[in-house]
Amino acid sequence: MITLEEKKLLVDILTSIQSIDEHLEGRRIFEEYKSSKTKRRAVERELEIIGEAISKLLKISPEFPISYARLIVDLRNKVIHAYDNVDDVIIWKVVMKDIPILNKEVNQLLII
Repeated sequence: MITLEEKKLLVDILTSIQSIDEHLEGRRIFEEYKSSKTKRRAVERELEIIGEAISKLLKISPEFPISYARLIVDLRNKVIHAYDNVDDVIIWKVVMKDIPILNKEVNQLLII
């Protein structure tokens, strides 16, 4: 059973996932993403929020069942602290491959 705090953090993650789609206007076109500083920064900000929420979840429950939780937190730290070395290709890979998995996992956790 998840706690109210865990549920709030999971909802924050879902909200950021939905916001990523809004920032990308429902399209997954790398050239559009790469050519728009506004889109890149907006997506990076949502990934920061997701990483922070997962970091808080891990503090509550170190074995919280989210795949690659530690890597997501590490990405958040890189985006925040090494902003000048953020690789657009890596961020795009996260958006295309990892975010859909995270979305599915979070939705399943909220159903429990």
